[in-house]
Amino acid sequence: MRRKLVAGNWKMHGSLAANQALLREVIPAVAALDCEVAVCVPFPYLAQARAMLEATPIAWGAQTVSEHGQGAYTGEVSAAMLLDFACRYVIVGHSERRSLYGESDAVVAAKFVAAVKAGLTPILCVGETLAEREAGVTEAVVARQLQAVIGAAGAAALGRAVVAYEPVWAIGTGRTATPQQAQEVHAFIRSLVAGHDTAVARSLRILYGGSVKPQNAAELFAMADIDGGLIGGASLVAADFAAICGAA
Repeated sequence: MRRKLVAGNWKMHGSLAANQALLREVIPAVAALDCEVAVCVPFPYLAQARAMLEATPIAWGAQTVSEHGQGAYTGEVSAAMLLDFACRYVIVGHSERRSLYGESDAVVAAKFVAAVKAGLTPILCVGETLAEREAGVTEAVVARQLQAVIGAAGAAALGRAVVAYEPVWAIGTGRTATPQQAQEVHAFIRSLVAGHDTAVARSLRILYGGSVKPQNAAELFAMADIDGGLIGGASLVAADFAAICGAA
């Protein structure tokens, strides 16, 4: 059985004082749990996260990474820079990066390649909008996003990554895919990967992201192909995040 992973995505939230208070509550609450826990924080807080978490079982990471190793890319942060802060994870292709910053499937694939080559574990986000779900093209959209990465990195590279299914219509909206809806897409993702590499598909951890709360986490995580969660707003409330980790 694949070990559950719960990753908190803080988005553009936090301050030194707020982060310290949050992590001081989260660390003892999740330290003894039998699941993997990580927090993905804004770039300025990576040093603080490392200082507070390096003696704990909780991992840390960033929310995006440049596809470039170095050069004249003002404002960008490379994979090597993230390694300087001992990051383990980096989120790649989050729906907000795709929609707000125009990251194409090709750019997301290039970022995935850069992360894997550096030794980071990318959390690759895929998912459809409400219009795409209502049009019945969820699987086509998710397949296109995954195939772009497989084409650039090879299916074996997914063995060093995590995939997160995040239906865009359920992020920050209060709406959540039903456990059955989420399971259907997770099973589709595993089947698609199995078409390239069955061993990678069996071990691949596929997280669900989309308004996961303490009230629905256990039911979601009980699905056969849901291996944990990528948690947004609830990761900013220590009690809620701890409860979701406990459900895993």
